[in-house]
Amino acid sequence: MKNVLFITYFWPPSGKASLHWPLAVIKHLPRSGWQPAVLTVDEDTFSERDESLLGEIAADLTVVRTASNDPFQLYRKFLGKSPGDPLVASETISMTNSGLRHRIAVWIRMNLFVPDARIGWFFSAVRGGVRLIRSMKIDAIVSNGPPHSAHLIGKYLSKRFSIPHIPILIDPWVDIAYYRGFKRSAATLALDNYFERSVLEHAAHVVFVTQGAREEYVKKYPGIAGTSSVLYWGYNEESFSRIGRCAESSGNAFPSTSERQASQPAREESPVTVEHQIAAQNSSATDVPRASRVLLHAGNIFDFQNPPGLWKNVRREIDAGRPITIRFVGTVSPGIRRTIEEQGLSPYAEYKGFLPFDRMIEEMCGADFLFVCATEKRHVPGKLFEYLRAGKPVIAFGDDNEEVAGLLRSCNAGVLL
Repeated sequence: MKNVLFITYFWPPSGKASLHWPLAVIKHLPRSGWQPAVLTVDEDTFSERDESLLGEIAADLTVVRTASNDPFQLYRKFLGKSPGDPLVASETISMTNSGLRHRIAVWIRMNLFVPDARIGWFFSAVRGGVRLIRSMKIDAIVSNGPPHSAHLIGKYLSKRFSIPHIPILIDPWVDIAYYRGFKRSAATLALDNYFERSVLEHAAHVVFVTQGAREEYVKKYPGIAGTSSVLYWGYNEESFSRIGRCAESSGNAFPSTSERQASQPAREESPVTVEHQIAAQNSSATDVPRASRVLLHAGNIFDFQNPPGLWKNVRREIDAGRPITIRFVGTVSPGIRRTIEEQGLSPYAEYKGFLPFDRMIEEMCGADFLFVCATEKRHVPGKLFEYLRAGKPVIAFGDDNEEVAGLLRSCNAGVLL
């Protein structure tokens, strides 16, 4: 059996969503003749904790933890927070927060930490990786990012020990979506571009989680055209089998194309809208008492993902006597909260915050509609595949994200608006 080293900053008990990709892959690798080992941080001091995910780790898996050396305790102190206060991703880079300390903190984050705020992990991770590689034969190194600092660690170990390196880009690097609107200096951008190029050109193979991202990177670095591929997120059936209301579900609960057409008035020829989705679901649920229908978003949602058209449509539905509850599981940016308040929807909004993974799946399965923001055309939200498995109508926002639109069409699962 061959050995593969996974370098991932996020690992249980961190509750960060992006750890589910390596966690699931690592779980199944031994069946294909690869024994994984993991290099990660001693503690993720930023993300919420999900202790339940520790049960997903095999007892015989080698896990090496090294000091994260992250700046977040200093960041808390600078903002006047207590050491144990939680940090919310959608708030730390909010564009609507005009406070001086926040603006200074964002400038420091965007310009002095390259490629990201986890770069302090590099030196302890390298030392831990060297010890691990000397203690066991490693045949391949896989790094998972963001944070893209993990790829720099992978490249260093790869070059030092002549081991093939495979970086996994879950999100783009230099121009990741949430950098937009923030000023980065020319020197910062030059250094970040150098790091990105050095990793991709050295890699034995590069894995993307969306076709859109791969196509854009191949244009930027033509040399990776033959050494790159796409591997979508997917979902774990075991996660749903533990949830009673999802265990028996197979396929999608969204009506077929013919059923949707039959439910529309004969005069209806305009494109499908949010109102049509909700009205169709309400009219088809004849066995459900007249009660508030739940529109759920799971995961982090940022200012740049704000869909004001959705809130206006929900307002109209409520005014028309079709009650809707907007439920958020995860973090919600200040700008989105403000828009909801401006539309008079605060009484209909529920902010549940972070929930353990199984609880989040249960919320998905109990909702009537699931919505996701796909405003980054190179990005396919990981939650989309769990949404599809939950079997509820999906409303996606991002009018130029053809990849998400194609996935929804192929599964007959919802619409992109």
